[in-house]
Amino acid sequence: MKIMKFILISIAIIFAGSSLFAAKIVKIKVDGAISPGSQSYITNSIKYAEEIHSNALIIEMNTPGGLLSSTRKIVSKIMDSKVPIIVYISPTGARAGSAGVFITLAAHISAMAPGTNIGAAHPVSSSGKSPDSIMNDKITNDAAAFVRSIANKRNKNIDWADRTVRESISATEEEALLAGAIDFISPNVRTLVKQIDGHKVQTSLGEVELKTAGVAIEERKMNWSEGFLFWISNPDVAYILLMLGIYGIMFEFWSPGALVPGVVGSISLLLALYSLQMFPVNYVGALLILLAIIMFLLEIKVVSYGILSIGGIISLAIGSIMLIDTPYKYMDISMSLIISFVIVTALFFGVLIAFGVKAQFRKTTSGNSAMLNSKGSALGNFAPGEKGQVRVFGEIWTALSQEPIEAGDEIIVEDIKRFVLKVKRTKGREI
Repeated sequence: MKIMKFILISIAIIFAGSSLFAAKIVKIKVDGAISPGSQSYITNSIKYAEEIHSNALIIEMNTPGGLLSSTRKIVSKIMDSKVPIIVYISPTGARAGSAGVFITLAAHISAMAPGTNIGAAHPVSSSGKSPDSIMNDKITNDAAAFVRSIANKRNKNIDWADRTVRESISATEEEALLAGAIDFISPNVRTLVKQIDGHKVQTSLGEVELKTAGVAIEERKMNWSEGFLFWISNPDVAYILLMLGIYGIMFEFWSPGALVPGVVGSISLLLALYSLQMFPVNYVGALLILLAIIMFLLEIKVVSYGILSIGGIISLAIGSIMLIDTPYKYMDISMSLIISFVIVTALFFGVLIAFGVKAQFRKTTSGNSAMLNSKGSALGNFAPGEKGQVRVFGEIWTALSQEPIEAGDEIIVEDIKRFVLKVKRTKGREI
């Protein structure tokens, strides 16, 4: 029995191992800007494909571009991959702009779907403008050398690759194939795996013949950490986190000891700062938002009748619009999002100011001032200039009057000095 049990376990292990390393193609989908999030997703997927000895990794890509620092790390990982990497620009209408050009050329095999385009890889500075011609030349020459080295390594058209950087040229799928920038045009992934079957590529382990026809395709989704990095790389998310941080800090100052707003605000603010470092932040816009925060905090502590709030709202609106300075739409903060937060902030402080102004005109209900113009009744007779006793708010007070007061007379308080009320008689008397 023990021998039989051992045999069965061994068979189970063998089948488990064979299913784990069964022939398969891993496919991932990158739809959006190239950022630390997409970098983590791609590099981890390559590592996973290597671990399971995948026949190939297909990167289905649609990107307007992204960070050059993340692009370099992705290209480096692709170049050093042990499994063949296929970059497929898809679906129809997709593009591989800017950073996408470098990644596409770095792949062992590159393909495009009909109705797609590739190109315009000229680098742009963090502000969206070139500060001077010398710095622009340095950045351009560096990017051009980088793309030429990639094209040379993958036997692609070096001249075309150089022109995408220096002249910002773009190409349709037909033009790219004719120029020798890509290897195939495929309407879908299934057709692509049939086209590349038998194709030989050079990986870090040496020459590999692709065996992809009829092989199962496993789609790898982002895990939680990759998804979080990708999510936080969105400029709208960065702005939302920034606003939550501002609101949290304001509420904590408004109600010290509440803790929850302060903790949530601090975490949100730190995440916002991490996210914003991925984008070309305009320092004037950042300073205007900081000025808005200072004005809002002062409004909570100082009675300005709304002047500080109005200044803070204007500063917040202008600063939010200026915060990310870039010519690329995918890096812009949504204008509708900015307007929404500015309106919410204006409404909040509008209500706060309204309550503040109302409180200024509200009758005092405690202290000496609350006694003025209050009515009461005399408890005894007292002549002009003499002190007597009166009842006001159910309390007995010493009073002084410039006219004769009789017991039971209704009196009204005119002033109070050193706990002595100055009163006068009203026209009526208590019954």
